[in-house]
Amino acid sequence: MPAKPAPIKKSAKKAAPKEEPPAEPVPVPEAAPAEAPPAEATPAEAPPEAAVAETAPAAEAPAPEGPAEEAAPSTDAPAEAAPAEAAPVEEPPKAPTPPPPAVPTSAPQNLSVDDVNDNSVTLKWRSPENIGSGLDGYTVEYSKEGSSEWVLANKELITSNRFVISGLTTGELLNICVVAVNAGGRSEPVALAQPVTVREIVDRPKIRLPRALRSRCVKHVGEQINLVIPFIGKPKPVISWTKDGQPLDTRKVNIRNTDKDSILFIRKSEREDSGSYEMTVKVDSFEDKANLIIQIVDLPGPPASVKLVDSWGFNAALEWTPPKDNGNTEITGYTIQKADKKTGEWFTVLEHFHRLNATVSDLVMGNTYTFRVFAENKVGRSETAAVTKDAAHIQKTGIVYKPLEYKEHDFSEAPKFTAPLSNRAATVGYTTKLLCAVRGSPKPKIEWLKNQMVIGDDPKYRQINNQGVCSLEIRKPSSFDGGVYTCRAKNALGEATVACKLEVKQVIIPDEKDRK
Repeated sequence: MPAKPAPIKKSAKKAAPKEEPPAEPVPVPEAAPAEAPPAEATPAEAPPEAAVAETAPAAEAPAPEGPAEEAAPSTDAPAEAAPAEAAPVEEPPKAPTPPPPAVPTSAPQNLSVDDVNDNSVTLKWRSPENIGSGLDGYTVEYSKEGSSEWVLANKELITSNRFVISGLTTGELLNICVVAVNAGGRSEPVALAQPVTVREIVDRPKIRLPRALRSRCVKHVGEQINLVIPFIGKPKPVISWTKDGQPLDTRKVNIRNTDKDSILFIRKSEREDSGSYEMTVKVDSFEDKANLIIQIVDLPGPPASVKLVDSWGFNAALEWTPPKDNGNTEITGYTIQKADKKTGEWFTVLEHFHRLNATVSDLVMGNTYTFRVFAENKVGRSETAAVTKDAAHIQKTGIVYKPLEYKEHDFSEAPKFTAPLSNRAATVGYTTKLLCAVRGSPKPKIEWLKNQMVIGDDPKYRQINNQGVCSLEIRKPSSFDGGVYTCRAKNALGEATVACKLEVKQVIIPDEKDRK
């Protein structure tokens, strides 16, 4: 009955994969001896469970022929998967890169005292410039003045750039230093320049610099300098002065200090006194500084050179160079003057001129001129001037005056009356006058007519012609003098007439009978 045991073997093979799911990388029994050495070389990829799994196929190998044929396909699948997982195992492992050697940091920077009281000192500093292999923290150490024993102030490394050393005794004089620590070891220590006294400071030093001295103090040569700089600080601070980083010359500069201020006094200033003055107020390890810039100015020197470039017509062109000595302040302008060779008197042509070249105009023809230039700054004008070596000759040119030709206007005009005669009434025995106005060019001839008859030189009439105003005066007219009077104006271009009517009335005196 060989058919019955066959299903039993199949069921056993199906159950085997269920019991061994983690052992997928099991190699084929025939290839096991060849692949075993790489598996041993990498213990991480061949756990003990895999070794147990290798023995299982070995135990199943002596199975009957019938079942073996059926199991052949199942062994092919692990055989195909085994080479895919074994490929990375064949590559030789790479040696790890050794880490760089640890390097300590540079020393911390700018260690200073931030505060002091009767039993503690507060320090502050800046991080090292070169960190090296990193920065784990800082240690703060101190020792009493005169002792070589250094005491560690912090039990553990601190990462802050500020630390308070507490539990100190009032009056102690301490030397303090700070060391940076990392994997490379300790850095060079940075220490305070002077020992610190453990005691309470009532007032820290503070300089109260006046507003007028915060920018620049400008004085003229020879002026007196007296600068008062107030300050505060207790106990009495120590005052020191420097000029451009060097101690003051006490022969030229006097310093007088009190409890509240410091006075810088120079009796007669010179240009060498210009510079940057620094005042330091110090109380123990605390200090305050103030900078004063003093500038002593003077008149400038003359321009280095002046040259006559060209002259033409009534003009001359000049050029000059800035002065070698500007009086310790900037040049603000130039003054240009000219002088005639005949008179020798100097006259200012341009003032407060900013450029280094100029053109002088309106020179007199036939004269010879020399020029000079002064330099100017905020103090004033230079005492001397640079004068041109060459003179400018303004040549005479033959000029013939030709008057302009104007066309004469023709004012010729025929006579025309602008004011006519008016009719009038006169009384017998009372002189009367007739008036009219006429214009014309050439001047017209005036004639008077009575009833179309020329009056002529009759003495009863008086004829007047004044600036075109014509008048006829009738002396003591009678009733026979009434009529039409005509004024006639005549010249070469024509004539004009104007007429009026004159009525002479008789005054009637009533008789005595009529009155009664």
